[in-house]
Amino acid sequence: MKQRNVFWIMCDQLRFDYLSSYGHPHLHTPNIDALAARGVRFTRTYVQSPVCGPSRMSFYTGRYMRSHGSNWNGFPLRVGEPTLGDHLADLGVRNVLVGKTHMQADLEGMRRLGIEPASSLGVSVAECGFEPFERDDGLNPDQRPRVPYDDYLRAQGFAATNPWQQWANSAQAADGTLLSGWLLQHADKPARIPEEHSETPYMTRRAMRFIDQAAVDGRPWCLHLSYIKPHWPYIVPAPYHAMFRQADIVAPVRSEHERHDPHPVYGAFMAARVSRAFSRDDVRNRVIPAYMGLIKQIDDQIGVLMRFLAERGLLDATMIAFTSDHGDYLGDHWLGEKDLFHDCSAKVPLIVVDPSPEADATRGTTSDMLVEAIDLAPSFIRYFGGEPKSHVLEGRPLQPLLHAVPVPDWRRYVFSEYDYGTMPARWTLGTPVDASRLFMVFDGRWKYIHAVGYRPMLYDLRSDPNELHDLGTDPSCAAESPRLKDALLAWSLRDHTRITTPNTRIAAYSEASQLKSGVVIGFWDQAELDAATRP
Repeated sequence: MKQRNVFWIMCDQLRFDYLSSYGHPHLHTPNIDALAARGVRFTRTYVQSPVCGPSRMSFYTGRYMRSHGSNWNGFPLRVGEPTLGDHLADLGVRNVLVGKTHMQADLEGMRRLGIEPASSLGVSVAECGFEPFERDDGLNPDQRPRVPYDDYLRAQGFAATNPWQQWANSAQAADGTLLSGWLLQHADKPARIPEEHSETPYMTRRAMRFIDQAAVDGRPWCLHLSYIKPHWPYIVPAPYHAMFRQADIVAPVRSEHERHDPHPVYGAFMAARVSRAFSRDDVRNRVIPAYMGLIKQIDDQIGVLMRFLAERGLLDATMIAFTSDHGDYLGDHWLGEKDLFHDCSAKVPLIVVDPSPEADATRGTTSDMLVEAIDLAPSFIRYFGGEPKSHVLEGRPLQPLLHAVPVPDWRRYVFSEYDYGTMPARWTLGTPVDASRLFMVFDGRWKYIHAVGYRPMLYDLRSDPNELHDLGTDPSCAAESPRLKDALLAWSLRDHTRITTPNTRIAAYSEASQLKSGVVIGFWDQAELDAATRP
């Protein structure tokens, strides 16, 4: 039997509806479509937070944001929080990173426990359970520590103090002036760097380098190739910068009705600079073709990777998962970035290829079951032959859906959370830091958003699939909000901190086991005690 591996590919800020397999009319992604033809395309997958850091910490721990506590980019994942790497280490599997994680180490906690960051344990704790073959979080302005990609660029002759910014993420005017990729007006220009040296193919090559080295090592692996794009800065090398034009841009999903007396939190996010920018057609006309070009470049690199795996005979024993950490509004709903829970932000693509014979019946199919990002970690553990620890992992293995096994008790709701304590919206609203929280529950039709201190938002995706009409104050829907709020309450009250004691140990507790330990409580006399302990 061949050694099993997992190849987990994640993009950053990739919308589910910008892939042809998910219905985009102008952006064709044949290599990602080919993946879908070999596996299952999940059509209703939701992240547990629509922000990079907390979303990824949920992916990497298999736990909700309210459980792992890393609520925002740069918020450390506390020491001792179990990660996928910890679960796989128990199975003898390497958990390896190429690309970005947004992991912030809990250095204070490590110091308190005497964990040296440079030690093997310290590296694992600081890197979210990953063995970092090459970590690069993809945002490398002058103020950040430098990354190996800078050295690579300099070795190719692209001399600069910050070649990531000055070459890979800048354009150049006819007179030689640098045009920063941070500025949206330059999104239609080619990056200064030749395509083969840009971030996406560079990370592809690093992933392939690891796989070749792993063949010598001989241990099974889970490789997380985490692409930096199509995240901003929105600038792409030739020829991808010119592949798409204004005619290829899908009209924004928004209505004037949304701007009339919006929910206070929604209104505060519409007022943000990035939202005002992406509400302009001229901004969308510059940025979206570049965004599409970045996705097309990723699709081409997926083709490179699949041919590489095929040449090495790895496809028939490697589970492949393709997804994103969240979406991007791109002007939909008068918003930029990804800060609320409309589908374009909180719903992501997910394609899983399970090479097991048990998955043959589902190849090339779609599933509209409600799936959460936290389901991937237990799915990988099960693929490697482990049993996910249900008192730790809050996701559910996807194998029943991949193997066409009926699951009558599959989840009825998906949940997502958002902490806007660091955002201008909090300042606009004057909301206290500890009350700047949003919670989403979605049952497949009704999407309910609980905003601490404010009325709820409510959308009926059956009658309003574009989520243009907030029904939170509509009396005709008065029964839905309490029902979904009860579901949210039941979810929040689940035990999510008892990670040191499994259910099986608790279920085994009995009066007899207590007596065997020498603890005698409530007995009147020896005869009663003898009767209780008699075989």
